[in-house]
Amino acid sequence: MQLIERARAVLAGGCDSPVRSAWSVGAPMFLQAAADGPYAYDQEGRRYVDYIMAYGPLLFGHTHPALVTKLDSLARHGFVWGSTHSEEVRLAERIRGHLSSMERMRFVTSGTEAMMSAIRVARAFTGRRRVAKFAGNYHGHFDVALLEAGASAGGAGRGGITGGVRREVAIARYNDLASLDAAAAGIEGDIAAIVVEPIAANMGFVPPAEGFLAGLRERASAWGALLVFDEVITWLRFGLHGAQGRTGVMPDLSALGKIMGGGVPIAAFGGRREVMETLAPVGQTFTGGTHGGNPFCVAMAHRVLDLLEAHPEYYAAMESVAKRLATGIRAIFARRGLPYAVVQAESIVDFKFRAGAPGRNYDDARAADAAAYARYYRAMLQRGILLPPSQNEVMFVSTAHTAAHVDETLAAIDDSLEGYLGLPGTSHDSNATS
Repeated sequence: MQLIERARAVLAGGCDSPVRSAWSVGAPMFLQAAADGPYAYDQEGRRYVDYIMAYGPLLFGHTHPALVTKLDSLARHGFVWGSTHSEEVRLAERIRGHLSSMERMRFVTSGTEAMMSAIRVARAFTGRRRVAKFAGNYHGHFDVALLEAGASAGGAGRGGITGGVRREVAIARYNDLASLDAAAAGIEGDIAAIVVEPIAANMGFVPPAEGFLAGLRERASAWGALLVFDEVITWLRFGLHGAQGRTGVMPDLSALGKIMGGGVPIAAFGGRREVMETLAPVGQTFTGGTHGGNPFCVAMAHRVLDLLEAHPEYYAAMESVAKRLATGIRAIFARRGLPYAVVQAESIVDFKFRAGAPGRNYDDARAADAAAYARYYRAMLQRGILLPPSQNEVMFVSTAHTAAHVDETLAAIDDSLEGYLGLPGTSHDSNATS
């Protein structure tokens, strides 16, 4: 606890991101000292199976040898130059080879910066000011993005945002085209962008309903707006072609995040050539930064793509482990008569303490029992399993997780639920849904 007190004395709120404080689960802040493979270690050296995975970008677990060895060779000529270089160009070419919608792109340092920049470009290209977005989606911590945001911003994202910003944002229900039509009624001609997580993972895991993304594409085109995909989580987590490749819906602009560099601070935004030419020096819209495309982070991104392109089997391996975890949780719920839906796609697993079918929107996510999740989080932590300290987050599996880690996790879940229920089973009807 001494370190927590020291942190509170010098860091605002004792942390650099609110979710780390564990305020929403009523637990002491997890103080991490080290990490390796699928494990996180606390200050006392205790080992935990880690399903946070830095909130998604660690596809290969912590400290994968291909990413952390010979780092001095990447830094030998400097971490940051402030100049364009050949490896930056080559990385852009590789990304465009997987995401054909990104005809032109620009590198930045975070997903927040990528989404903020994409919205600025959309406004400049269309000459409009309004943005349509969806409750429960998380696009970073800039003003427009925080309204009705998911992830750890839920319930704490209002301060410091002006009324003018609020009036420029139309917020709709995810997976509900009628809700978007209602939110946009009468202002369609002033909407610059429809921004969306094509596969949502910041209000729990919520896949797009059939026809939802296609409906967004149709509306953006009809209204003269740009469709912006936030693929900060989904690109690479859902394959080299991302959510847009999986769904077959092409956005006008996309934002990518730190997953491309194995967690180091690199991101990108990009899209159609004529849209991106709005940017200076061709156009009159400015985005820029000294760290954009810096040689160290670019080199790390090449290492990540090298691994994924050389080992396509990694995706099947992660999915197999995730399926084992999801299947095991469903079996526990069925045996205990718990009516909670478990959802799994690729290497993501999630469930909510809410009876019924899987969630389709933020209303469903907010209906989950937050107090139950808080008890569950604390019980799992005591049993050596590190979960996200927010029920809006999901469990991420990496190539470092194995069947043995899953079995250890399932035993902890079963034990934690027994403590939470106080009984080996319950009288609830079982209708867990896959």
